[in-house]
Amino acid sequence: MPTRYTRLSAFLIAFSLLFIMSCKKDEPVSKKLETGTLTDIDGNVYKTVKIGNQWWMAENLKVKKFRNGNAIFNASTDALWKEQKPAFCNYNNNDASGILYNYYVVGDAANIAPEGWHVPSDKEWKELEMALGMSAADADAINWRGSHEGEKLKKQGFQYWRNYPNVWATDESGFSAASDGCRLFSGEFSFPNGPGFLGFWWTSTAGNEEAWYRHLDYKRADVFRFYGSKNYGFSIRCVKD
Repeated sequence: MPTRYTRLSAFLIAFSLLFIMSCKKDEPVSKKLETGTLTDIDGNVYKTVKIGNQWWMAENLKVKKFRNGNAIFNASTDALWKEQKPAFCNYNNNDASGILYNYYVVGDAANIAPEGWHVPSDKEWKELEMALGMSAADADAINWRGSHEGEKLKKQGFQYWRNYPNVWATDESGFSAASDGCRLFSGEFSFPNGPGFLGFWWTSTAGNEEAWYRHLDYKRADVFRFYGSKNYGFSIRCVKD
């Protein structure tokens, strides 16, 4: 017959196991990101990261040549920027700033993406967003959508998003989105809300005059989806073939 002592010991052991299991359940799960690198035709080396079933560049594209070696035109003036031909620029023509491309670069058959990669379609951007928790209905919507997917995409650091540290930049995904501003179809830059405030990325999905893009804002945690003039200057990320 079990004694009072053995019954108490059994109770304490059972309680201890239950406590340990409860603690383990509540502990945050540390997510190890699968990462790599790729190199473009100019020799720039980029970090890459696997998000869901996709491999993405974890940095904005900064190549100045197409995959076939042809140089991309640097449209430094407003007049040159308004021409409907493939072009890039640095924000405010500052070489230290990130590179912005018009859509004509994206749609050119010479191919802006490094070998084995491509500019993602609108559908592939949706897949990325849904891998971070966005519903299919929200992914299909326009304007601001989702809840925290934007903050999961943003790179941490005040120089990348002006109101860091805060809830709007966790980079949980490893995508490390940096805000390089944009250039308007008129040739003007998005001053004063440029780098540190706004980030825009092209998709490869387009109609006759406009193309779909994504936008992140320094004061929002969600993701903006819309379409705009092919003469805008946006950043580019690539996804693996």
